Amino acid sequence: MNIQIFGTKKSFDTKKAQRYFKERRIPFQFIDLREKGMSKGELQSVARAVGGIDALVNEDAKDQDTVALVQHLVESQRFEKLLENQQVLREPIVRNGRQATVGYAPDVWKAWE
Repeated sequence: MNIQIFGTKKSFDTKKAQRYFKERRIPFQFIDLREKGMSKGELQSVARAVGGIDALVNEDAKDQDTVALVQHLVESQRFEKLLENQQVLREPIVRNGRQATVGYAPDVWKAWE
């Protein structure tokens, strides 16, 4: 199992995800989206795993202008805009190889163990 948790240090759900894996002594790698961000390939892989770009967008993000813009663009442009503005992604994004979840999803993670 190769767990990666993408999120921010201030995100409550990201902290809960980290605690979930720590309690089970499952090693993981934390990637702070404010410092590093996801690569194009990583974002594409996660979007495929979770059922598309709509599942990745946080409707309640602080940057409501970008959220509205992403929702009204054509599919190809939406991906590029999300790649540029990762602050509107739902957190945490947890990857295990080709599998991924968006948000706090312990039921899915349990199946990965």
